Amino acid sequence: MKPSTIIAHLGEDRKKNHGAVVAPIYQNSLFTFESADAIDDAFSKFETAYIYTRGNNPTVTLLEEKVAALEHGEACKFFASGMSAISASIFSFVEACDHIICIDSVYGPTSNFISEYLGKKFKIQVTYVKGDDLEEIKSATQSNTKLIYLESPSSGIYACQDLKLIADYAKSKGIHTIIDNTWASPMFQNPLDFGIDVVVHSASKYLSGHSDVVAGCVVASKAIITKIFKEEHQFIGGKIAPFEAWLITRGLRTLPIRMERHEKSTEKVIAFLKTHKKVKSILYPNNNPIAQKQMRGYGGLFSIVLDTDGQGARDFIDRLNLFCIGVSWGGFESLAYAPIISLSKEMSKEKLEASGIHPGLIRLYIGLEDAEDLIADLKSALDMIN
Repeated sequence: MKPSTIIAHLGEDRKKNHGAVVAPIYQNSLFTFESADAIDDAFSKFETAYIYTRGNNPTVTLLEEKVAALEHGEACKFFASGMSAISASIFSFVEACDHIICIDSVYGPTSNFISEYLGKKFKIQVTYVKGDDLEEIKSATQSNTKLIYLESPSSGIYACQDLKLIADYAKSKGIHTIIDNTWASPMFQNPLDFGIDVVVHSASKYLSGHSDVVAGCVVASKAIITKIFKEEHQFIGGKIAPFEAWLITRGLRTLPIRMERHEKSTEKVIAFLKTHKKVKSILYPNNNPIAQKQMRGYGGLFSIVLDTDGQGARDFIDRLNLFCIGVSWGGFESLAYAPIISLSKEMSKEKLEASGIHPGLIRLYIGLEDAEDLIADLKSALDMIN
């Protein structure tokens, strides 16, 4: 089935649900049984049985089946946040004193989790690389390297990595690979097809699409998901609530048409920005040869570098009217943000400089408003930059 059909029909059992076109919400903490034998049988099938909602829940299962299929994976597990999914997947592959290779423009909290939290508590080492040169990754590989963590396109600067090239190398060395595929969404890129072991998403973004849910997910083989479910998911307890899963399933229904709209509107906005003298450069991966090789389309998130300093970047976003100022993205509303504001607090000066973040960098997200209105708003704010 194609994505739109998967979203509409996969996992749906309308006969069981009295013909209801929308599956019900199983808003319950536990499931009861008719006999001791019945609950005994359920515990023998713990990975799939419905016993307690910290483990499995039918509302969550329906969502997991759809997202697994969209990502061309065997199984999926949802978590309470994107960082919960990311940390669980990393934990599943590393032990104390192991080594991780991670791209240097990865999502800030992921970088901090690896270098600060895992580094201090478990003496896990990390080497940061650009990621676009396999030789650099080979040079960074150590005898205790257990994981290569990717994000393509990456946060802020949208750097891309050759997924098949890296996956093939990693497999030859017995190293696992994880990629954050949030930017592309399952509509535009399927990393598992290139040999990547695990895909993670912040489901708060495109998958939900309405800025009303915080959640994350992991997609991989059944063996990997079963391991993560039994260990990190159950022991740490980062489960998603049934109502949130239902909201994401509802948002998922429109994912294909939303992504098409985001892409088309972004193309129009970027065409305008290329003509404005205050825009020094535009960071968007549509012209990247690596992205063109492994992606089917591009979303609504990109960055511009303004001919100004950090204060000028602040002034610019303050002058916007239709663009809300905020973190995150992937919803219906357009957003503007100056990454230097938070990154200067999250990252060391050295790491910030290494990531290539310019003080005049502005991250823009093009929502579902009319593109012409957004262009007018941007023009007004750009014209006032000194």
